[in-house]
Amino acid sequence: MPTYQASDGAVLHYDERGTGRPLVAIAGGAARDPIYLGDLGGIGEGRRLIVPHLRGVGSSAAPTDPAVGSWWNQASDLEALRIHLGEDHLDVIAHSAGTRLATSYAARYGDRVSRMMLVTPPSQHLVDVASDVVEIARRRSADAAFEAAVAQLQAGPPLTNETEFNEWQRATAPAGYAHWGDDAKRHSHLGSWDLRAATSFFSVAPPADFVDRLRQCTASVLVIAGADDALTGLAPVVALSSLFQNGKVEVLADCGHYPWIEQPERFTAAVVEFLREPF
Repeated sequence: MPTYQASDGAVLHYDERGTGRPLVAIAGGAARDPIYLGDLGGIGEGRRLIVPHLRGVGSSAAPTDPAVGSWWNQASDLEALRIHLGEDHLDVIAHSAGTRLATSYAARYGDRVSRMMLVTPPSQHLVDVASDVVEIARRRSADAAFEAAVAQLQAGPPLTNETEFNEWQRATAPAGYAHWGDDAKRHSHLGSWDLRAATSFFSVAPPADFVDRLRQCTASVLVIAGADDALTGLAPVVALSSLFQNGKVEVLADCGHYPWIEQPERFTAAVVEFLREPF
């Protein structure tokens, strides 16, 4: 497995597949093993897909100082990865909580980002738009598995030990998909979550001018939303695209939080078209 050195001297790992210009894919969770991303529906064809193992996740060790593993501070790790790859700019695709890290990188190193794709991003901390999660969940009220998952989400995760934390993640999984079928069930079992890394991930708040910094980012930004995403909602995700100077949104119908699993053809088509646009 290839490695690179972070600015603090830590050796961090990443997966890679394919050849061509790098496309960096950031997993969410938070702190979920990136194996659940798979090949993201084949979007990496013709590209060198780079999947970093974030601090404390997969093969990358947790830092001694939890703050180093925060989504705000891990932007410096992405910058070290860019330098390691020998690229002037990065194309980045991030999913869910991983979009926090991607936006941190855009805020701190915006001149090094060419294209950024934010897939089903949590957006309430960035936009002043009311959540429509309740309305989306109401459409699934007859689904017993979905209702049980929502109840677990409302109770919140147990933070006492790794096993219970992962059991809670599995129990809430049906809320992340528009349909709790065989494909969704198989996918939900890919990759475990690291409790210590998840805690570190949220240990540092961004600066007060975070949103203003994002407004100054000139990178091309594609926000991909699931019309039936009961985790992030739809309205705030759509609103996020207007935060960026060169932002646009793609809404996928009949889709929850994992579009490359639920709507792979439409997801791949949207990403490939976006990546073909001139920078």
